[in-house]
Amino acid sequence: MDDLDVGRGVVVPAEELRVRFSRSGGPGGQNVNKRDTRVEIVFDVSSSGALTWEQRRRAMNALRSRLDARGRLRVVSSAERTQTRNRERALDTLRRELSHALRPPPRARVATKPTRTAKERRLTSKKVRGTLKQQRARPGAED
Repeated sequence: MDDLDVGRGVVVPAEELRVRFSRSGGPGGQNVNKRDTRVEIVFDVSSSGALTWEQRRRAMNALRSRLDARGRLRVVSSAERTQTRNRERALDTLRRELSHALRPPPRARVATKPTRTAKERRLTSKKVRGTLKQQRARPGAED
């Protein structure tokens, strides 16, 4: 198996990915009891040498609901009928999850104030709206 290019300059070596095959449940005819088509890939995020300290911290935080107690990310695929396609699918899922987890946080929003023109425009529109509503009132109905 090749190294996994996650993007953002991160390449996970194949040695850090543990791949296991087992029998897949569900329909599959005669193949179901003979072929190990289910693929499980485990990546130890907490002790990976491919990630910097900051990347590891960010990934652990972003993936906290998907990690086990030891800090490992487990991806399983059994949707396809062949082992090869299930492995490709599991690797794509792992790549997508890690890429999403390593995305830097968005910049903090800088608070701004409305311009004087914007304030005037808002007040003018309020006056126009109020006048319009006043004109709808019944004649002779005073406040």
